[in-house]
Amino acid sequence: MTVDEFIEAKVAPEHRPIVAAFRALVARVAPELSEGMRGGTEAYYGVPVFRLKRDIIVISPTKTGITISFAKGAQFDDPFGLLGGAGKASKVVRIRSMDEFDEAALTSFVGQAADFDRG
Repeated sequence: MTVDEFIEAKVAPEHRPIVAAFRALVARVAPELSEGMRGGTEAYYGVPVFRLKRDIIVISPTKTGITISFAKGAQFDDPFGLLGGAGKASKVVRIRSMDEFDEAALTSFVGQAADFDRG
């Protein structure tokens, strides 16, 4: 399944603008990241990821919005107070509507994710 096919099949129509805006932001902020699909088993479907050396950003749809996971998010500078989750390494941003799409924060997080992966 391609990323576009995944979005069509798994992302609710009202949440697709969030994914489109995030994909455009990643292309602008860190164009060296490649986009693809990761995983997928009988029990779990694959999800879109962005990577340089390894998967560093994951997009996951939920019933109420989009969750964006950052692999090294626990190490990020977060003056916005948006990163959440219980992970010791990864952190997430949950977005329910375009009104919650914080471009400044997401730009910072994508930049930091790319910087960590560059080494």
